[in-house]
Amino acid sequence: MSVVHQLSPGWLLDHLSFVNNINYQLHQHHEPCFSKNEPTSSVHFDPLQKDSLMSLGASATFSAFDSTTKPDNDARGNCKIVIQRYVFRSELFNVTKPYITPTVHKECRPRNEKEDPMDGVKEENCISIGKKRKRCVVFNQGELDAMEYHTKIRGLILDGSSELIQEGLKSGFLHPLSEKWDKCSEPITLPLDTCNLSELCAMAKHLPSLNEMELQVLQLMDEDMSVTEQDLFSRVVENNSSITKMITLMGQKYLVPPKSSFLLSDISCMHPLLNCRKTYDVIVIDPPWQNKSVKRSNRYSYLSPLQIKQIPIPKLAAPNCLVITWVTNRQKHLRFVKEELYPSWSVEIVAEWHWVKITNSGEFVFPLDSPHKKPYEGLILGRVREKTAVPLRNEDVKVLPIPDHKLIVSVPCTLHSHKPPLAGLV
Repeated sequence: MSVVHQLSPGWLLDHLSFVNNINYQLHQHHEPCFSKNEPTSSVHFDPLQKDSLMSLGASATFSAFDSTTKPDNDARGNCKIVIQRYVFRSELFNVTKPYITPTVHKECRPRNEKEDPMDGVKEENCISIGKKRKRCVVFNQGELDAMEYHTKIRGLILDGSSELIQEGLKSGFLHPLSEKWDKCSEPITLPLDTCNLSELCAMAKHLPSLNEMELQVLQLMDEDMSVTEQDLFSRVVENNSSITKMITLMGQKYLVPPKSSFLLSDISCMHPLLNCRKTYDVIVIDPPWQNKSVKRSNRYSYLSPLQIKQIPIPKLAAPNCLVITWVTNRQKHLRFVKEELYPSWSVEIVAEWHWVKITNSGEFVFPLDSPHKKPYEGLILGRVREKTAVPLRNEDVKVLPIPDHKLIVSVPCTLHSHKPPLAGLV
């Protein structure tokens, strides 16, 4: 369970604890064999040591924590099974300072920019050789909409998160940043490799297009390390066992949790998932929204509104399915989800939540009133509307109401675009 505190404004979450409680345990038969009389042993490794690290998916985010051996009772005789447990690297949630401090923001703003939202005009000081001049820049409509939206939710964000943060400080989950730590602490540089998921997706696009025939689901079997990239593309891969499986793709190792499945494909190739003929009670979507930062960094490709609309949510959703979409603070995207996307999927909006990102000491990662980056992101929650012609599944099944205007407060992962867990909240 990731919930540390639950109050009327929302929840204070521990993302790291949620990941580690998934219990990533890898079982491997150990050779050579040992005697049956040899006692079970446990060996502990320092998770910070480089020699105990393995590159797993998103850039060595997991580290081997301990290894335990136990007898294998099958036909292998005296062989033992090595159980290796993996935990997420805690350093990736070590956000001790804001990305931009409020003091720096306040000091820089008068010199560079003065704004009056009522007038829709901002003054910028431009320094040239030998003189200083001022120029007026009119806010565009997107900026005006963003300021109006921020004004509406500012009190909710400030008051609600403050209440949750105070509770976290009282319980010891959050720790005030001491002056000594503030001066002496240095960010820890992790030996992180570049994740190859984008390269895998690029490879999938260049493969010959598949007919919309029903491909068999690929079951990950015990000790099956022969799975290749081509085996996984555009087909559903399942781990139905009760233990973690490890696969290697493009030289990187990935952990597949117990009782889980995934589809690695381009968004235009969704028929393998549809062919499974399964529907889902909760669907969470985190689209790659178009923005200036994505264009500059060229980190990943973004989807157009039309492409997002084509995601076959109505075919994947069970009756009364809860659909949750992560949305950036750009008003254009928020209006698209509310006014176009959800109506096209027959999804009715039931709530709007906000994820507030804080440091380990309870400060906002960005100043709340920063004109550039905000310390919060939005989630739009909706339910698939029941068709009148379809009978109810079960009259005893009651759909619980979703509360509106709730806050999710947590320390963000330093890896790009990792969202907090929603399990236990909806």
